[in-house]
Amino acid sequence: MMEVLKKSNVFVGSEGPVVLVIMDGIGIGKNPKSDYVKLASTPNLDWLRENAVYSEVRAHGVAVGLPDDGDMGNSEVGHNAMGCGRVFAQGAALVGDAIESGSMFDGEVWKELVANAVEEGSSLHFIGLFSDGNVHSNLKHLEAMLVKAKEQGVKCARIHPLIDGRDVPPTSALDYVARFDAFLADINADGTVDYCIASGGGRMNITMDRYDADWTMVERGWNAHVKADGRTFGSMREAVEAFRVEAPGILDQDLPAFVIERDGAPVGPIVDGDSVVFFNFRGDRSLEITKAFEADELTEFDRGSKPDVIYAGMMQYDGDLDVPKKYLVTPPAIDRTMSEYLSNVGVKQFAISETQKFGHVTYFFNGNNSGKFEAETWKEVPSDVCPFENAPRMKADEITAEVVKAIESGDYKFIRLNFPNGDMVGHTGVTAAVKIAVEAVDESVGKIMDALRKTNGIMVCTADHGNSDDMCELDKKTHELKLDSDGNCKPKTAHSLNPVPAIVFDPSGVSNARKADVENPGIANLAATCITLLGYEPPADYTASIVDVG
Repeated sequence: MMEVLKKSNVFVGSEGPVVLVIMDGIGIGKNPKSDYVKLASTPNLDWLRENAVYSEVRAHGVAVGLPDDGDMGNSEVGHNAMGCGRVFAQGAALVGDAIESGSMFDGEVWKELVANAVEEGSSLHFIGLFSDGNVHSNLKHLEAMLVKAKEQGVKCARIHPLIDGRDVPPTSALDYVARFDAFLADINADGTVDYCIASGGGRMNITMDRYDADWTMVERGWNAHVKADGRTFGSMREAVEAFRVEAPGILDQDLPAFVIERDGAPVGPIVDGDSVVFFNFRGDRSLEITKAFEADELTEFDRGSKPDVIYAGMMQYDGDLDVPKKYLVTPPAIDRTMSEYLSNVGVKQFAISETQKFGHVTYFFNGNNSGKFEAETWKEVPSDVCPFENAPRMKADEITAEVVKAIESGDYKFIRLNFPNGDMVGHTGVTAAVKIAVEAVDESVGKIMDALRKTNGIMVCTADHGNSDDMCELDKKTHELKLDSDGNCKPKTAHSLNPVPAIVFDPSGVSNARKADVENPGIANLAATCITLLGYEPPADYTASIVDVG
């Protein structure tokens, strides 16, 4: 149980609620020609920058528990940091350490997977995101596991790549194919093992759905990976090249499913007796395919006969639900979150987003815990099932209407919400749609400001990471645009390494909020900030509030 700390003697909180607005993917760019937050019309954010308490905070790298400041932030670790007020070592770092130290391979689950494949003479399968983006996975983790599997006697391994193009350049797939083909040629060179690619497809076409948004993605992946049912090719390179000819301009993330065949037969369906590793370490896009492998009954699609396999995830994706049952690396033990603290002091809370980020503002915000605390109310607005560039406003209007209603009701003292637009539309690379997405968020922020003016509430407005602020490839040193042979900027669909805004808007002035002297603040500092604005003392080991009050 988290200790309940008494209210400050100087400032006892605002009359209205404190509202944490998370503008997903809206950071502060380094080049105005690439920054579609700056290029959009954002009168409310512009006003806040000039008139509210404005700071810029870090949302990537070590500030959110990733191994290096060259690692982009993401929504999972960003919401973890904001929700728990501290920095925990996250998935990429934990897995890297477990591989380097050998603790992963000394673990019982790895030993079971390998022993099964060796003793049964069966295949060891690896399914996961095929890049070094370090957001959901890292290719070097896969390579290390394959090297160890060979050392330990696994004769047959089959790899099912989910092609990236979101956390890495949007059409970089063949770079990774070239790297991995060379790796496979080397590991197979002595003729003692048969390791090869068996199936795959783009991450936004197959397998990696999240929050039950589109189970047909999982079905397409299942059919390719497990049933080897899909369009066949002789190699992954052949598949990617063919799809690009047939659909010029297609992004890697959208490539269709493919199956690799040899001598007229698929090389790697997943069958009884096999071992399977889903090697993504991030949880949100791992839960549904895990359910497909683990659930005795599945109603979301016609799975057919579930193969009798040993299945493991890279990490535990949901500790509350014990999913998956077997995993290779223990996730960070995040405790004493802000939600728990506020529940303990009786602060009623409201959390809302649309489907695409609902789990982030609830599950991830609460330290990878899918259960609500006693004083919480959660609301999910169903997302549209369509390409995000086709509906770039997404559900901003519906979320805003619910938030305004919650503010005006007086039922909640702390409200948190996520607008997914800047991230989900930013990932499409369609810049005209990105501008509309950012403008929809700005309009929504303005409506929330109006509601807080009426109720004497306070807004903390920020982002979990950047994306829409960095829509073109930039030179790492000069931050100038990188141009292609035709003089056009090279599109970028990944998250940025840019800082994000952290704005405190107190229209009543009751808090007398002013910037605190905090060295190198990050988004983890926002938990203490919100608790302070509610009139409470943050736990002593939380990173400091970015504002002083009273």
